[in-house]
Amino acid sequence: MTAADTKAAGPPVPVPRDPEADGSPVSDQGGNGPLKQKRKRKKGELLPYLLILPAIVAIAAVYLYPLAKTVIMSFQDMGRRELWSGDPAPWVGFDQFTNILGDSEFWWVTFRTVVFMAVCVTLTMGIGLLISLLMRRLSNWVRLILTFCLIAAWAMPLMVAASIFRFMADSDYGLINTLIAKVVGEDWLGHNWYLDPIQGFAIITLLVVWGAIPFVVVTLYAALTQVPQELEEAASLDGASSFGIFRYVTWPVIKPVFSMVATLSVIWDFNVFGQIWLLRGSKPEPEYETLGLYSYSKAFESTSFSQGTAIALITVILLSAVAVYYLRQLMKTGEVE
Repeated sequence: MTAADTKAAGPPVPVPRDPEADGSPVSDQGGNGPLKQKRKRKKGELLPYLLILPAIVAIAAVYLYPLAKTVIMSFQDMGRRELWSGDPAPWVGFDQFTNILGDSEFWWVTFRTVVFMAVCVTLTMGIGLLISLLMRRLSNWVRLILTFCLIAAWAMPLMVAASIFRFMADSDYGLINTLIAKVVGEDWLGHNWYLDPIQGFAIITLLVVWGAIPFVVVTLYAALTQVPQELEEAASLDGASSFGIFRYVTWPVIKPVFSMVATLSVIWDFNVFGQIWLLRGSKPEPEYETLGLYSYSKAFESTSFSQGTAIALITVILLSAVAVYYLRQLMKTGEVE
C-alpha cells in the first residue's frame, strides 16, 4: 500500500463499547434504562404483599388478638368481678398451669380426648380411602351421584345433622334401636345409649366420621387421579396383586396428600365441641367432656376464666406440634415455597 492510499483511507472508525462489559456506570437519561426497569421490578415484587395485606390484617384481628388475650389471661386470676367491672386482674404467674397440670381430672380428660380423636381419625381416613378407591371403579354417572351425595352431606349444617343422629339414637323411637331389635330379635326399645359413655361416644363418633368423610373422599380421589395408569397396568402385567399395586404404585403417589388430610383430621377431631354439645342437649355430663368442653366448663360454668383460658392455651400448644408437621408436609409437596 502506497502513502497516497493510506492518506485516502482516513482515520479508523471507533468501535461501540458495551458499558456493562467493563462495569462502567450506566446513565438513565432517556428514562427507559436499566434503573427504571429495576424500579418496575421492585414494584412488581411488592404487589403480591400489598394484595394479601387485607387478609393478614383480618387474620391478626380474628386470630392473633384473641390468642394474645388468651395468653395474658392465663397468667392472671380473672374472675366474674374483674370481667364485668373492668378492673385489672391480679397476676398469678404459672399458678393456673400448676393447678391444672396437678389435677388428675385434667389428665383423664386429655386421655379421653386423645382416644376419641384417634378413633375418629382412624375410621375417617380408613373409610374415606376405601370409598375413594371404589370411586375409581365406578361408572361416570354412578360416581357423579355418589359425589353429589357426599357434597350434600358435607354441606349439611351441624345443627341439622346432630338433630338427625339424636333422633336415630332416641331410646323410644330411634331407628338404631328398631333395627337392632329386628336383627337380634330382642327388645331394644327404651335402651338409652348415653347412660354408658362408651356407647354414647360411639354415637358421637358416628356423627363426627359421617361429617368428615366427604372431604376426605373428595380430596383422596383427586389425588388418585394423579396416579399414572400405565404404571398400574405394567405392575398388573408383571403379576402384582391388587394389594401390591396399591402398596408400591398407588400409595407412594397419594401418601403426601393422605398425610396432610390425616393431620387436618387430627386437628379437627381434637377440637370437637359442637357434636358432643348438641347430642347431649347443651348439658354434657363430665364423662363426655373433651378438652374443649372442659375448658368451656371451667371458664363459664365455674366462672374461672383464667383457668379455662389456660386449658385452651395448653390445647393450642399440643396442636402446634401437629401444625408444624402439617406445614412440613406442605413444604415437601411443593405447595409452600
